[in-house]
Amino acid sequence: MLVLGDAHANDPDRRRALFAAFRDAGEDVALQAGDLFYYDLPVETYFIAGNNEDFDVIDALRHGRLESSQVKNAHLIASEVVEVEGLRIGGLSGNFAPTQYQKSRETLYQQRRRHFVRDDVERAKELMDVDVFLAHEVPHGTPVTEEYEVGCTAVDEILEAVEPELCLAGHHHQHTESTFGSTRVITLAPAWESYYLLDPETLEITRHDTPSA
Repeated sequence: MLVLGDAHANDPDRRRALFAAFRDAGEDVALQAGDLFYYDLPVETYFIAGNNEDFDVIDALRHGRLESSQVKNAHLIASEVVEVEGLRIGGLSGNFAPTQYQKSRETLYQQRRRHFVRDDVERAKELMDVDVFLAHEVPHGTPVTEEYEVGCTAVDEILEAVEPELCLAGHHHQHTESTFGSTRVITLAPAWESYYLLDPETLEITRHDTPSA
């Protein structure tokens, strides 16, 4: 199973790199951890929304009302579980903003739609039998390097409640490996640098260089 980090594929060069990763991997299904921003894809791709997306498309996917030639094989995971190659995949779409967290999703507008709200987190905490959890934010203790304190309490709470074996996270454009409680946490390098292959039987993951487009 192909695993991809941030793609930012509204940029033509990064879109070509994304498709190079799909071709090189040769897999029939993919997971993607947010900031996809291009939704006409060559294989079935299950993804969470990041903080850089076409939020009109994301809203339509949330509500199952999208009919567009620009969307193919793109399936949004938003505080729910899907079954992919025998695995139960959960995910939280969006990123954290303290000024928006207590609001209802219906009150978010334009670029504010990028954020998750408390209701999204509470629904995610109720998910059952999750093998792999996708998040755009990371839990506390994740060893990425930023100029600010890294770690999202909402993701902490979800992992504590759900206890997936593996959490795959985007956003930081860095590869790291760590643990949070009983959960292995891998932050993903961006798709223009690397892609990953996940063994559905063992949940072992290997990293590969994305070839030149």
